[in-house]
Amino acid sequence: MAGMAYVQLVRPGAPVVFGSFASSMSMQSGAPTFGTPEPALVLFTLAACARRLGVPFRSGGNLTASKLPDAQAAYESANTFLPTMLAGVNFVLHAAGWLEGGLVMGYEKFAMDLDQCGMAARFQQGVDLSPNGQALEAIIENGPGQHFLGAAHTLANFETAFYRSTIADNNSYEQWEAEGSKDAMQRANAVWKQMLADYEPPPFDEAVDEELREWIERKKASFPDSNA
Repeated sequence: MAGMAYVQLVRPGAPVVFGSFASSMSMQSGAPTFGTPEPALVLFTLAACARRLGVPFRSGGNLTASKLPDAQAAYESANTFLPTMLAGVNFVLHAAGWLEGGLVMGYEKFAMDLDQCGMAARFQQGVDLSPNGQALEAIIENGPGQHFLGAAHTLANFETAFYRSTIADNNSYEQWEAEGSKDAMQRANAVWKQMLADYEPPPFDEAVDEELREWIERKKASFPDSNA
């Protein structure tokens, strides 16, 4: 808040984003922890403060202290991302790929988090109260004691009625076994590799690209490489 006040003193009316990054801490090692209740409560509180101030709020993400995209990474990320959605965060950094407290990123974690982002986008659309969403005609046509699997409404909507995960295994045990008994990390590995294989760069002026690359090389050569 002091930063926002200072910005307004320097340049009145300048747009600002109010942000928070709260983390609990392991009192044994001093390392930051993620997915715990306390940071979620801070996020909710500061989101309310941002609404009170009338400014956009930046926070949240799929955060974890885990070194691998394992069960710990999944539940810690979910416990960070769900409050992000419910608090109405406007600007989310680190929505995909975060591992080991932000020290590294992982391609498998990135693919898994993208799946969560897709689910979040569907969740944020809310309940479909349109005539098609309520399906009243199908309910009237079928009557009590009947199923809807063969109804015209079901046949028209079954492909898009539910979010389709790119990572989750929803097959029978026999099919899962026949496909190699792959866990989520293995499935995510195949997903990101396919994404790279399918990627098509957007059209870009070659002259502009060459000019930018020359500028980058000139800048890099102007100071020592700290990673050398």
